[in-house]
Amino acid sequence: MTQTFQILILLLAVISAVALVAKRLKVPPAILLVITGVGLALIPGLPTLQLAPDLVLALVLPPIIYWDAVKMSWKEFRFNLRPIALLAIGCVVFTTVAVAAATHWLLGFPWAVGFVLGAIVSPPDAVAPLAIARRLQLPKRLVVILEGEGLANDATALVLYRFAVTAVMAGSFSFVEAAGSFAAILVGEVVWGIGVGWLMLRLRRWVRDPGIEIMLSILTPFVAYWPPEQLGGSGVLATVAAGLYVSWNGVRLIPAATRLPGIVFWDFLTYLIEGMVFLITGLQARRLIPVIRHHSVAELTFAAVVVCLVVIVARFVWMFPGTYLPRWLVPAIRRYDPSPPWQWPFMLAFTGVRGIVSLAAALAIPFTVADGSPFPERDLILILTFCVLFVTLVGEGLTLPAVTRALGLANAGRRERQAEQDEEYKGRRRVIEAAIERLEALVEARKLPEAVVGPMRAHLRNRLEDVERHNDGNERYKKLARLSDELELSLIEAEREFINQLYRDGELRDEGRRRIERDLDLRDALLANLRPGE
Repeated sequence: MTQTFQILILLLAVISAVALVAKRLKVPPAILLVITGVGLALIPGLPTLQLAPDLVLALVLPPIIYWDAVKMSWKEFRFNLRPIALLAIGCVVFTTVAVAAATHWLLGFPWAVGFVLGAIVSPPDAVAPLAIARRLQLPKRLVVILEGEGLANDATALVLYRFAVTAVMAGSFSFVEAAGSFAAILVGEVVWGIGVGWLMLRLRRWVRDPGIEIMLSILTPFVAYWPPEQLGGSGVLATVAAGLYVSWNGVRLIPAATRLPGIVFWDFLTYLIEGMVFLITGLQARRLIPVIRHHSVAELTFAAVVVCLVVIVARFVWMFPGTYLPRWLVPAIRRYDPSPPWQWPFMLAFTGVRGIVSLAAALAIPFTVADGSPFPERDLILILTFCVLFVTLVGEGLTLPAVTRALGLANAGRRERQAEQDEEYKGRRRVIEAAIERLEALVEARKLPEAVVGPMRAHLRNRLEDVERHNDGNERYKKLARLSDELELSLIEAEREFINQLYRDGELRDEGRRRIERDLDLRDALLANLRPGE
């Protein structure tokens, strides 16, 4: 037990160190964590850590995709549903078939085994490319499509994976039956996920206790994921549906006292989970060393090159027809959604980075089939999966900034960000104006005294002036606004020092100190929130 805790603390220390280095180098932590894990795996004497596939698929995957869905805009997801579906379903199926065909004809895999490998390596992971995309300020729509694809593609891949593994185990496969099951899974999981989201939000509204509400939010992805997964589905679509439902309806049903700490908690939890899994993914290289000895270097190299090329090229082959053909064939789509420049589909095609789901699925392959014989090519599938993960994550991930700049897409979304900020400040102004109107109506209706209304009216007008200063096109006013913020932060810091001095001198009790500090924290957060793009 002591050794387990020591290893856990060591992993946390490594994740922290890598995060600092990644921030300095402006590289997604996921890439450096995998490289670090591979490096640590090659050091003799270090304990071997095994990534339990059931742990990833049942415990790690649900909270990650749930929180990504909660952060996703339902309106943007719905608007981009067609390109998201073409990638999350169409491209995953196309890549699975392409890998199965290539491994069957070039590597001699049985068709069913080829489909197992294809389903494993077909779904891209969105963590690393999204981190780069946001930093490089890509057009917002590209980021939304990548987010949406990352939410849904695992469901398609895991369902195909289970069909393929069943075919290998049983020795037979029915396409018609599989298609019917896939449609039933799709509809059933979406309905179940919406139901879970509805129920959990009502429970949280009824409880009205931040601690219990956050606990219910932790349970939500698992309640959505586990029943469909146990019944033969993937559980992913149900979890995504629950998250999107909470995203759309939570603003009305989740109180601020829960929402503020909940966001901090979930951001930390998902960051920690992703960091742990990517690091342990790299450490799995040690498990591959004994397996590699059973194959020649030439055989492994040829197989890895074939599979990696097919995985990368298949996404490009799918992307351009999937982008332009619907617009050419259906005029209504062309009018509603004009064709983007060629750089957009190229960029989306280049972000086909594989991640933790692929490795977990490979590790979850049974060791034997129904008759007790070994699962065909299981070890080779595991090696090829790791090669695809490493090549796409490290190779494409590290070159993604250079490709983005070469395509002329770096900072292409800057105007969109400015437009979003203008829209945000306009919304802030209208919200405050609505509050002023409500205040004046209450004054008129209830004949409120000026002693009560005056400070409120002055506070609202000060807020309105502050918003207008931050969004004024005049650079002089913006500088004055920034100076005002700096002075406010300095005053907040002075208040912090003073209340701590009162606490140390025994003139203020701990509970009072914490309440005052919370007020100061909220004021500090308000200043930071008012300038999101700076």
